[in-house]
Amino acid sequence: MATFLYRMGRAAFRRRWLVVLLWAVVLGAVGAGAAKAPGAGDEGTSFMPGIEAQKAFDLIGERFPGSDANGADARIVFIAPDGQKVTAAGHRAAIDSLVEEAAGQPRVASAVSPFQAGAVSEDGSTAYATVSYKVAADDLTDADKKALENVIDQARGAGLTVEAGGTALATQPAAGGAGEAIGIGLAAVVLLITFGSVAAAGLPLLTAVIGVGVSMCAILALGSTLGLSMTTGTLASMLGLAVGIDYALLVVSRYREERAGGHEAREAAALAVGKAGSAVVFAGLTVVIALAGLSVIGVPMLTKMGLCAAGAVVLGVLVALTLVPALLGMWPEAVLSRRARRRAGGAPARPARDNGGSWWARFVLRRPVAVLLVCVAGLGVLALPAADLQLGMPGDEAKPVSSTERRAYDALADGFGAGFNGPLTIVTDLGGAADPQAAAATIAGQIKGTDGVVSVSPPQFNPQGDAAIFSAVPATGPSDGTTKDLVQTIRAERPALEDGTGATFEVTGSTAMNIDVAQALQDALVPYLIVIVALSLVLLMIVFRSVLVPVKAAAGFLLSVLASLGAVVAVFQWGWGAELLGVEQAGPIMSLMPIFLVGIVFGLAMDYEVFLVARMREAYVHGERPAQAVVTGFRHSARVVAAAAVIMMAVFSGFVGSGESMIKTIGFGLAVAVLFDAFVVRMAFVPAVLALLGHRAWWLPRWLDRILPHVDVEGASLTARPAGAADAPAHEREPART
Repeated sequence: MATFLYRMGRAAFRRRWLVVLLWAVVLGAVGAGAAKAPGAGDEGTSFMPGIEAQKAFDLIGERFPGSDANGADARIVFIAPDGQKVTAAGHRAAIDSLVEEAAGQPRVASAVSPFQAGAVSEDGSTAYATVSYKVAADDLTDADKKALENVIDQARGAGLTVEAGGTALATQPAAGGAGEAIGIGLAAVVLLITFGSVAAAGLPLLTAVIGVGVSMCAILALGSTLGLSMTTGTLASMLGLAVGIDYALLVVSRYREERAGGHEAREAAALAVGKAGSAVVFAGLTVVIALAGLSVIGVPMLTKMGLCAAGAVVLGVLVALTLVPALLGMWPEAVLSRRARRRAGGAPARPARDNGGSWWARFVLRRPVAVLLVCVAGLGVLALPAADLQLGMPGDEAKPVSSTERRAYDALADGFGAGFNGPLTIVTDLGGAADPQAAAATIAGQIKGTDGVVSVSPPQFNPQGDAAIFSAVPATGPSDGTTKDLVQTIRAERPALEDGTGATFEVTGSTAMNIDVAQALQDALVPYLIVIVALSLVLLMIVFRSVLVPVKAAAGFLLSVLASLGAVVAVFQWGWGAELLGVEQAGPIMSLMPIFLVGIVFGLAMDYEVFLVARMREAYVHGERPAQAVVTGFRHSARVVAAAAVIMMAVFSGFVGSGESMIKTIGFGLAVAVLFDAFVVRMAFVPAVLALLGHRAWWLPRWLDRILPHVDVEGASLTARPAGAADAPAHEREPART
């Protein structure tokens, strides 16, 4: 491995113009494809195959082919001024006029007046009209939306307060740009402090931006074909930017170290890729395993998000191994510090002295038990809120109060009850019933009599008469735990009703869908953890030739991920400090978020494990005692790992300001997870455990040593290589530049 990467780095340095040109061509090609590609559509109608809500959704599409269950809709809410009613003559005329004009729009399937549908609150202060479209929300044009907005403005001119909910006019939060800019700016400051050189700080930023540019353009180019959403691209850019900077940082840092050891520029670049590149490859592999492992969950959207993010990570690895040494070849002295540039080409630098990293390692080695207990106890306390984790799918209630969707949601809840915003859709299969209409009426009556159901609409039959749909309004809101219990209660009534009527039914709708998805993801979390932990344990055994080091790495990951989930619950579910992050309303955590967070945090945790412990392993196999190997590893890697962690925290924190709920939550969760994992687990927990294990930390049974493939991660094959390029053909040799 190390020898192959050494040759790759040397070739990239020598053929630097060709490498840069190839990356420019790739970026230009995918950029052109992105510019010509149509806009990305939706994620498709099948969100999570196998759950009841999805089966019912599919049954509606099968039995009611004339209706598009995925069509856009708008719910226009009318609120009369204080002391007045929407049924007053002037207000009624304005509402009827709006409905009539909306119904005349070319893509509108139907527009139902509140006075015809009985959609007026008991006190007469609130009413709503439903406008249904023939096409999905993504297929609506700006002209379609503008036409509806115009008729809404006319109703407001009549003195009514009018708000709009639904998918037709839903505002889409801006994608990542601001978050990326903030992250890059903070990363630049950290790199400048770390390296003390503008060029050394700028090179990782430049290469990371190029890698993210390629991945984002590829996602945009394939977005329409593969059904990739803007959230998918934002998450890929977030991870690609973070790991791209970190991987380039590791290679540049090792290059400076090799130059300080007396190697000329080309040899130093080759050694940097050969040694640090091995850590980059295996760190990237762990992240890819964690992200690609999301495909075992069975959620198409989650699979797309994981694979796109994994692709961005792979590009980050390739950029670090090829483009970084090529750019080092163009400016071999620019990335060095002033002191190193003054002695470039002269005598080697003095041997590495103790620094803050080695001082901290010795501190931990003197009192490993105390440090270990503090780490476990501290992270354990932070993890306690995770026991109260509640999953859901926040809707309009989680949007800012400045949005019309949130105001419409609140007005409907005030006028019609909390459960009105999350009705349950009941689809009955009447194929086996002797009297389909009587069977549908019996099922509707039974559900109406269930505790917690406020009202049930009359069943609507399909033309064949073998299916019917009706809605049931719960007494509690969509994210209330009581609503989840109600859905389970209604489903528990199914066997008795099926025996009595010969018909069956299923429960769907957005509320039921969210409940089923949350439960399915909770059930899938443990198998997912088993898959990625098992694969990564094998990978780390190959890297470190040890049994206990990978186990220790997995234990540290569990501590950091549980603590980060606890922090997410405390802020986004309990509301502690939520206003500081712009969270309008605390509530259940988005269903997809925890499992996606677990996958990403696992990959990043293994990143820091490889970065830090690889240098310890390198020192140990070269003859140092276990304790001294820990100190050596910290002396060389602690500053780089700390800088990499701060950069990742900066990048992820930049996305906390996103208007997209999932992006905001994941940005916060990843930022605190990196904080816990890098500065508590890897900097304190890891050296404490290694100090207690001693030589046992690097033990591997002989039979397992024979089975596992041998890869030269520590660069042992490069250690005996003389400084300079003695092994290179004469035509490849060139003097170090000044």
